[in-house]
Amino acid sequence: MNTTAAVLVAINRPLQIEELKVPPLKKGQVLVEIAYSGICHSQLNEIHGLKGEDKFLPHTLGHEGSGIVIETGSDVTKVKPGDPVVLTWIKGRGYDAPSTQYVRSNGTFVNSGAISTFMTHAVISENRLVTLSKTMPLKEAALLGCAIPTGAGIVINSARMQPGQSVAIFGMGGIGLSALLMAGHINREAYERQNINDAIIAAIDVSDDKLSLARQMGATHTINAEIQNPLDALMAMTAGQGVHYAIEAAGQRAVMEQAFRSVRDKGGLCILAGNLPQGETISIDPFNLIKGKRIAGTWGGETDPDRDIPFYEESFLAHRMDFRPFIHSTSTLHRINNAIHKMETGQAGRCLIEMKPTQSNELNY
Repeated sequence: MNTTAAVLVAINRPLQIEELKVPPLKKGQVLVEIAYSGICHSQLNEIHGLKGEDKFLPHTLGHEGSGIVIETGSDVTKVKPGDPVVLTWIKGRGYDAPSTQYVRSNGTFVNSGAISTFMTHAVISENRLVTLSKTMPLKEAALLGCAIPTGAGIVINSARMQPGQSVAIFGMGGIGLSALLMAGHINREAYERQNINDAIIAAIDVSDDKLSLARQMGATHTINAEIQNPLDALMAMTAGQGVHYAIEAAGQRAVMEQAFRSVRDKGGLCILAGNLPQGETISIDPFNLIKGKRIAGTWGGETDPDRDIPFYEESFLAHRMDFRPFIHSTSTLHRINNAIHKMETGQAGRCLIEMKPTQSNELNY
């Protein structure tokens, strides 16, 4: 079988669309026909070499998506052919299979990790897959591979946010919007059960379009950082105390430092989710640590894919969490560079790459 893939052949170059031969499956590997793939800032960092030296060029990209299982290698027990699945970079239950090499027509190789989604068919490690119910649309399911579990996971797993607590979210990209969605869900559910009033859920960005989407997805307050100092605005909202939680998802040094200063003394927690270029550092006043402010990083929102992804799926199907507004547009694989450019220029919401469906996976999706 062949696959059509978007390949990174050189740093700071457009991805190259290539026809590649799919190798035989090894132990613990699964062949998936990709339906949709998301584009994450992590891929932008790889394309621009911001993660340091890339020793694996040329290679495939993409780490969140959805699709249908076509074939399984030996010792795979988690999925079977015909299963709809989420593809996620976050390791879950199952065999941790080795990386893959696809073959070009000239016999040279294209490297691939345990997961790649910028392609029509992909060899995936079993532990990067989570099965879906057949009622879950594959389009929205693609968001469950990275954006939703990381952003929402920061709120429920990393921060363990409680109803009535305030949160400021810096950066309304995929992670920030997902965190906002979960914060709103927590407070809305609490209000319905216990009549607890909505707490402050503040969205901070420099794009009015992104802030408009944030309001649509549950922000109680929005701050355009080009017009208003976020720290001043947050202190005014909280009577000078600061917020219980700050989530930094912009990936900028100054924003990380500002997010830390925005949390309250004696227990306020700042969680950093954004990525800085390799070697860039932040600076904080250690006296703020003495006053009880806390700062932490996060690894995929401390997500357990086999536990958390079914919860998000169930919440979506029960109309308790609606992440449909999150999807701005879809594009084809052959126009992926255009979609990447839109993301780089600050498009609000997620652009998904839609692979051409076949009879095997059209069904009800």
